[in-house]
Amino acid sequence: MADKAQNFDFELVSPEKKLMSEKAWQVTIPGYEGDFGVRANHSALVASIRPGVVSIIPKEGDKPTKIFIAGGFADVTADNCTILAEEAIFVCDLNKEEIEAAIQSLEEDVKNSKDEITRKRNFNKLRLAQGKLAALTNQSLFEVCRTSHK
Repeated sequence: MADKAQNFDFELVSPEKKLMSEKAWQVTIPGYEGDFGVRANHSALVASIRPGVVSIIPKEGDKPTKIFIAGGFADVTADNCTILAEEAIFVCDLNKEEIEAAIQSLEEDVKNSKDEITRKRNFNKLRLAQGKLAALTNQSLFEVCRTSHK
């Protein structure tokens, strides 16, 4: 019974499918004001989420499951946390070579954009790809962006 008091219901949903629906001991979410942790009995809140990694720990002491999300919203109550993600993929399913190739292509697309709207759209796609690479390599987005311009 003590285990129930420490865990809460967690769901992560993307437009494509429900990625997770299980009990969790702790979830760390990349909020726009900084990462924040959620545990059982958390104060109720709704928060915007920036692109980054959501870490889910099913039981105290377990290794986290990591999922890259492209942004979205988190709805937190005392016994429930739901994340509605724009895009979500398990970090272990990311392919470094594909992401690096996409970054290279998108850097060219940003340079060759014909108008400001297209440039911004390509730049946002580039930042998202760089975020995926950061998640995969355990680097900050700043480190990935700095090394991709060399």
